Amino acid sequence: MTAVSPTQPPTTPTHRLSPAASPSAPVDSAPGGPARRRGLDWRVRFAVLALIWGFSFLLIKVGTHGYAPFQVTFGRLFFGTAVLAVAMAVRRERLPRGLRTWGHLMVAGFFLNALPFSLFAYAELTIPSTLAGICNATSPLWGMALSLVALSEDRPTRRRVAGLGIGFIGVLTVLGAWQGFSGLDVTGTALALLASLSYPVGWIYVRRTLAGSSHSHLSLTGAQLLLATLQLAVVTPVFTALPTRFPVVPLLAIVALGALGTGLAMLLQYGLVAEVGPTTATMVTYFIPVIATAAGVLLLGERLGWNTPVGALVVLAGAALTQSRRQP
Repeated sequence: MTAVSPTQPPTTPTHRLSPAASPSAPVDSAPGGPARRRGLDWRVRFAVLALIWGFSFLLIKVGTHGYAPFQVTFGRLFFGTAVLAVAMAVRRERLPRGLRTWGHLMVAGFFLNALPFSLFAYAELTIPSTLAGICNATSPLWGMALSLVALSEDRPTRRRVAGLGIGFIGVLTVLGAWQGFSGLDVTGTALALLASLSYPVGWIYVRRTLAGSSHSHLSLTGAQLLLATLQLAVVTPVFTALPTRFPVVPLLAIVALGALGTGLAMLLQYGLVAEVGPTTATMVTYFIPVIATAAGVLLLGERLGWNTPVGALVVLAGAALTQSRRQP
């Protein structure tokens, strides 16, 4: 996603529309034939995408109940890559060519998938899934701060700078700064915030290196996830022992996290970007912490102080302001 997510993230160069794509066209046209409407309204797909990504933090928490964080991340990437491989086979897409492209995708896979997915998994060993979901919502704030330095074309405006300040006030509210961060697991929270920072680092890298690529969206993302999976395949055996037992519920959570939260979610997002445009499609970002919080409280019994939802709303308001652009 261009402005999301966590478990998102996944996000690649690929979320840009091609010049021929029409953000406002809700129909497909067959050559020489009548227009054919999409089977499912975009609003329904938008809601499904928000639910999938919102529940991803709950699935991470459940997965870590039976498996090590690196194993959760490897499984997530493996099953997500499998879904995209099937989609590529159905659409007869090929992996991109060129060593330079693969080198850039290796870096993108690290910052957009392998690193943040692993950090969130380790963070949720000690923090609630609700807090992890809210930390994920800070990605647009980090992105705004980094883009002011790294992207010369992103000129700061008063509204966007104000959004940055408001957003970080929201973060301090969530963390209970006036109480001296009492009762807060500093390590887990720091890992979740670093995971959220990793996404915009990856986006900026992709924007500088792969934005003009001629390869298809699906091809680039499939290759990126494949490389991230290989990275975890190397790291996981080094830092974790092979499981002696395989708890079913955590395993199913990992399968769902990969197949739905990574593979299917990316396919849904591409369809939304092509149909309604990237601005509307990325609004899903602002629903993720709400769903993650509701899922954690209702299904995992996680406790919620007043400052958590209030701070989350402030974070989302600030993030929305940082994404605003001056109308021509």
